[in-house]
Amino acid sequence: TNWNSGLAVSKRHTSMSDTAKVTSVVHSAAQRALRRVCSSSPCRHEIHSTPRTGRNVVIERTGQLDKAVGKGKLKGEEAQATISRLKAGALEDARAAQYAVEAVTENEEVKKKVFAGLARAMPRDAVLATNTSSIPITRIATTVPNPERVIGMHFMNPVPVMQLVEIIRGTQTSDATYATTRALAERMGKITVLSKDMPGFIVNRILIPMLNEACFALQEGLASAEDIDTAMKLGTNVPMGPLALADFIGLDTCLSIAEVLHRGLGEDKYRPAPLLRQYVDAGWLGRKTKHGFYRY
Repeated sequence: TNWNSGLAVSKRHTSMSDTAKVTSVVHSAAQRALRRVCSSSPCRHEIHSTPRTGRNVVIERTGQLDKAVGKGKLKGEEAQATISRLKAGALEDARAAQYAVEAVTENEEVKKKVFAGLARAMPRDAVLATNTSSIPITRIATTVPNPERVIGMHFMNPVPVMQLVEIIRGTQTSDATYATTRALAERMGKITVLSKDMPGFIVNRILIPMLNEACFALQEGLASAEDIDTAMKLGTNVPMGPLALADFIGLDTCLSIAEVLHRGLGEDKYRPAPLLRQYVDAGWLGRKTKHGFYRY
């Protein structure tokens, strides 16, 4: 399974005490920023995947902290305190964790497999949260016993910089699960908003159609990519134009969310632009492949 990242803390400690246990499930290099925020919180932070992957993540995080100390951005004792909370292990070692956040690829079937694995490894009362940016929480919860413990906890990218966390309650999500999730986000220094369990939630319900419309505009020859982005930056006072932002997010991710919106809401206005799909088919995914609407 393509495990990317996760997180765990005690459900019983809704105040998020320093003794709460935080666990990550990791596989690839994705979601470094989410792990960075988790490991910087006062809670214990364990990384679960293959032993080699877990060790690599610990080494990577230790290197980041050393650089921060060298630049005077972090005190040495603070870095050591963070490192002392990091531990690598296999997924089965998460059996004592009581709160998990998965952050794997934006694919419903992959996420369901991850949740089924977490449910087997962790206590039956553990909260299971997903960092999905668009997939309905209620559907993901179908793979888990006691679906009232499933919730959405959507971090914005880049995670260490962006203050917002969208919290999404599924149809069966309990009040206790919501309270614990909100407390955890606030412990990380985040500001939360609450969304109903509808495709795209709040941010992507509004953002992705805008990015998709910019793709249509480019496809139709309305203007160049540079002029579309310049017009939107200067005309609406945003820091990044829609096509540059799509490249930053990843065109495959944008397409995946657009497809979720189109299927889930059933309206043609959410139909992904053919040009967006063509770029993804070509492997032009934006910054991560150094080629998207721009070259990097």
